[in-house]
Amino acid sequence: MRIVVGADHRGYELKDEIAAALKQAGHETLDVGTHSADSVDYPDYARAIGGVLTDGLAERGVLVCGSGVGASIAANKIRGVRAAICHDTYSARQGVEHDDMNVLCLGARVIDSELALELVRAFLDARLSGEERYRRRLEKVAEMERQGR
Repeated sequence: MRIVVGADHRGYELKDEIAAALKQAGHETLDVGTHSADSVDYPDYARAIGGVLTDGLAERGVLVCGSGVGASIAANKIRGVRAAICHDTYSARQGVEHDDMNVLCLGARVIDSELALELVRAFLDARLSGEERYRRRLEKVAEMERQGR
């Protein structure tokens, strides 16, 4: 699977660990930065990940900031991105199966790298269920996005 990863200055070390693990597991990864502890703005990396996804250059993304909250808020402003902050494996899996989540947001100050890697595995192993009730709900979300409310 092609995965795009990105992070702000608070999340770049965890992002680097995730990218290395993804490559080791055989995934193709695209790293949109950042690569240092120099202060940067998380919306820039949310936008970069969203662009890669909407251009069809990756299937899913992982975005890391200090808490995961700002990353999630910013990523969800991009049409076609369905991002959520997850700090448990159930949500990381269910977010894909029921809600077609395509960006996993993580908080580097909230979880350790071991849990982060478990969450990424759960996120990537999950597939959209396709049940009618989930399709119906996703269509309602898509309509909200089209209407802007």
